[in-house]
Amino acid sequence: MGDLGVRLISGIFGLVLLVGVLLLGGTYLSLSILILSLIALREFYNAVRKMGVNPFEMIGYSGTVLLFLRNYFGFISFDFIFSIILIASLAATVIIKEKDIKDSAITITGVMYIPFLLFHILYLDGSIYLWLVFLIAFGTDTFAYIVGSKFGKKKLCPEISPKKSVEGAVGGIIGSIIVTIIYSIFAEITPLWSVAILALAGSIISQLGDLTASRIKRAAGIKDYGKIMPGHGGMMDRFDSIIFTAPIVYYYAYYFFM
Repeated sequence: MGDLGVRLISGIFGLVLLVGVLLLGGTYLSLSILILSLIALREFYNAVRKMGVNPFEMIGYSGTVLLFLRNYFGFISFDFIFSIILIASLAATVIIKEKDIKDSAITITGVMYIPFLLFHILYLDGSIYLWLVFLIAFGTDTFAYIVGSKFGKKKLCPEISPKKSVEGAVGGIIGSIIVTIIYSIFAEITPLWSVAILALAGSIISQLGDLTASRIKRAAGIKDYGKIMPGHGGMMDRFDSIIFTAPIVYYYAYYFFM
């Protein structure tokens, strides 16, 4: 089987699994986000290690688990979680001589960048707005790829991602708006002009999330974050745009729709 076949089968399997988890919600969604966060955080730490930074991995993983437990135990606050992570990572630079402040900073950054942002998905569990996160992000990726492949000429950020084009970026935004409005009509999310604004902002942020992850890969000198998804790379490669899109959708829905 060729690379394209492997990529297609892997993509279909991943999509079916994702839809199933979103439909089930509850504990299934929480555990899935926890596992996704831990894997993606590990990929991130492995990448920055190639840049000469050595994060405190166990502190990062522990912080991720605390964020997960917060959904079941309300007395575990964000203040408590990030205070523990901050104190532990800074104190560790005193105890472990081989570590320094950069290692502490990247440890905290990793937790805030990946699990903290991803866990916004759980706040939308059971609502019609949950699907907007994935429709906007994946809709942007799909249409950006199609339009970029057909009409892409002007490079968007050649020093970060040589294959991305301005035409593809615009196509991704338009495609995201179309897909989101179609879904909103069936889900009865109104007003549609507000949905269009969310899709526009979400698509731009989604592409920034993709470029941010690509910037890190470029600095680390790697092609993919991992190989957990054959033909697609690692979890960070597949969910980099979701990481940025989830909080945007949540806060927009919270302030304008809920």
